[in-house]
Amino acid sequence: IAYTRLQSMMKSFPPDKIGMPLPTPEGNLSIERLIVIPPRASSPSIKGISWELEAGETLGIIGPSAAGKTSLVRAVLGIWSATSGTVRLDGAEMKTWDRERLGPHLGYLPQDIELFDGSIAENICRFSTIESGKIIEAAKTAGIHDMILQLPDGYETRITASSGSLSAGQRQRVGIARAIYDKPRLIVLDEPNSNLDDQGERELLSALKQLKQSGSTIIIVSHRTAILTMTDKLMILKDGLISAIGAREEVLKALQVAKDNVTK
Repeated sequence: IAYTRLQSMMKSFPPDKIGMPLPTPEGNLSIERLIVIPPRASSPSIKGISWELEAGETLGIIGPSAAGKTSLVRAVLGIWSATSGTVRLDGAEMKTWDRERLGPHLGYLPQDIELFDGSIAENICRFSTIESGKIIEAAKTAGIHDMILQLPDGYETRITASSGSLSAGQRQRVGIARAIYDKPRLIVLDEPNSNLDDQGERELLSALKQLKQSGSTIIIVSHRTAILTMTDKLMILKDGLISAIGAREEVLKALQVAKDNVTK
């Protein structure tokens, strides 16, 4: 009965309009006067910010808790709709892209690791056609190939959405492998090193450097600054507004000067 009600409700929504297919994205990102009000919230978490990122560039985003970092990356990916303003990928608004065609070119690791019931291989390839070469390449890049081989069933090891034979750090690394599977053009990682030890963080940094060399545009949200050493640009987000943005070294230098002035 519940399923019938759900089906009836879904049929009441008009089907999405499918426009003319766009070329494979290069990864140029443009944010224009973006305002985001999260679902079930009444006030904006992002308050009219604008910035750009060219294809192949890497941006680190830092800021205090509740600064709006997760809201921003969800809006960039089109998971949350912009209340006002636009998010453009290669000049086209994110909402105009065919999501099924665009999906393989996006990589996302959410702050709360979300794996699904199935094998490790299925999770890495996003439950698409199993292509062992691409799956193993993603696992090796993420530094978990040897770890997976040590499991009783290897890549066929079954995991669930909330449990399984993997630790929190291992689940995070599987999520990273999924995010970088088949080298997406735009990769967004929200706190990708929160559960990683020093070795895992070094392997993550190595993976990101490889992806950067391949031309992927990368956005990293992190409270741990070691991973930000490979970024081209740095954004400081505070209370839904950009406090500073620019070349990483320039922003860090300005931040240090501000801290020194406070301590004087």
